[in-house]
Amino acid sequence: MEEALKKKFEKGPLNFEAYFSEKALKMKASEIRELLKLVEASDVISLAGGLPNPKTFPIDIIDKILDEVIREHADKALQYGTTKGFTPLRLAIAEWLRKRYDIPISKVDIMVTSGSQQALDLISRVFINPGDIVVVEAPTYLAALQAFSFYEPNYIQIPLDDEGMRTDLLEEKLRELKAEGKKVKLVYTVPTFQNPAGVTMSEDRRKHLLELASEYDFIIVEDDPYGELRYSGKPVPKIKALDTEGRVFYLGTFSKILAPGFRLGWIAGEPHFIRKLEIAKQSVDLCTNAFGQVVAWKYLEGGYLEDHIPKIIEFYKPRRDAMLEALEEYMPEGVKWTKPDGGMFVWVTLPEKIDTKLMLEKAVKRGVAYVPGEAFYAYRDVKNTMRLNFTYVDEDKIREGVKRLAETIKEELLS
Repeated sequence: MEEALKKKFEKGPLNFEAYFSEKALKMKASEIRELLKLVEASDVISLAGGLPNPKTFPIDIIDKILDEVIREHADKALQYGTTKGFTPLRLAIAEWLRKRYDIPISKVDIMVTSGSQQALDLISRVFINPGDIVVVEAPTYLAALQAFSFYEPNYIQIPLDDEGMRTDLLEEKLRELKAEGKKVKLVYTVPTFQNPAGVTMSEDRRKHLLELASEYDFIIVEDDPYGELRYSGKPVPKIKALDTEGRVFYLGTFSKILAPGFRLGWIAGEPHFIRKLEIAKQSVDLCTNAFGQVVAWKYLEGGYLEDHIPKIIEFYKPRRDAMLEALEEYMPEGVKWTKPDGGMFVWVTLPEKIDTKLMLEKAVKRGVAYVPGEAFYAYRDVKNTMRLNFTYVDEDKIREGVKRLAETIKEELLS
């Protein structure tokens, strides 16, 4: 071993970068993932991650299902599966969407994916050409930007307010583009308890977005990982439930309502679109893990999901409330934040003089972490925002974390 290492060093280091593709050279690590490494190695209160709390995992139910899967379904669970997904699971998902959200759908409209993140990548590779115009919210889900950016679109950012994407501003932009002979390929939205802002798109805006899609001929990607986590307010129809033309892809996941470790999500869309996505998936992983799919099927079929969701809500609501109360109590004048009816996040906007990315080191030294908001913008043009998570730590730590954060902000305002 020593002789081999000696020969290696005598030749000098390999020029690793020279072997990467042009696309690979443009890849950037997830800032949230890199930040979590820092937090894990530090004695800080982390309001940074987007992790479900492990205490919400239905361990007893999973244990019961695992025994049944091994005894009765091992031939399916331990074997390769079809690319489109385990048929009983797709049937169960379709039934859930029809019953729960009034989405008229069948198994042929659904493909199971390795988390909804894979769904975003597959949609990107099937629909986005370099230079295509993709509309995203400002701010938007960071990992969606990572998925889309690999295929080199041109972004248009549409601001949010308390009712979600400003579809009036989107309409203005669409008119401008049409006058220039250009058109949008797709619009990506997290309309319910948005990541990172926590806001929910109103029903009127959902309808308006569909009207614009029809008039200006684009598709909509509705990403809905948090829709079941409602702690207050009235439900709003899914965009997919209002879709009469087949323009909407609905992305769902088991990560927040079962367990993220199974890496199970799904795409619901028109069969012609789903078929092309299925072909794309064949070259990626052949099939989503079969064992997890069989477990998820039994979870749905047994009625466990319907029973478990209220327990998750009961667990997270006090944490949401604790964060909002702490922000009200401790934050200095000039700081604003969203008041989400559900989900996992609160979005905080500071006075413009503060760069939250530069302030992060000071916050970590004070014992609290957050995600700087810059990473959630396609053009990284907003510096004074941050995302806070309230699902992972308990109420006392949330209050203490917000207090430390407020102290950091006050210090920064005085500098």
